[in-house]
Amino acid sequence: MHIHPLQPGQNPPMELLLSADPSPTIIKDYLSRGQCYIANQQQNQEMIGVYVLLPTRPKTIELVNVAVVESYQNKGIGKQLVQHAIRTARDQQYHTIELGTGNSSVSQLALYQKCGFRIIGVDMNFFVRHYEQPIYEHGIQCRDMIRLALDLHRQE
Repeated sequence: MHIHPLQPGQNPPMELLLSADPSPTIIKDYLSRGQCYIANQQQNQEMIGVYVLLPTRPKTIELVNVAVVESYQNKGIGKQLVQHAIRTARDQQYHTIELGTGNSSVSQLALYQKCGFRIIGVDMNFFVRHYEQPIYEHGIQCRDMIRLALDLHRQE
């Protein structure tokens, strides 16, 4: 797999980004302020994943969207994307990388914690306030955003 920044003039993979975040308005907002990275399969250059890093505060960057093409899910691609995002943030001299995920995103919560992120808070009713339509995963309504962070200066 080869991961590279979205090139100037290259259209972001909206369909894939929408699989992780159902709001085109919110996606367009953070794409305009963030850095989008594309993962391609090395053999045929097929796009298989994406993530976006968004600077938020001095020395802090947020991982705002991690998405993997459905046929490539459960093969470790998401973990590789998160690890690449951590390395990229560290290389760019950030001290902290944060992210938020839904209370119903059980697999994602497990993945992020396996990658070293720790839960730092809950933004109650975030998805109710910011999304027009209710979101359901695993039969659970996604209401709250679970906030996680990773100190990039900790020992690996």
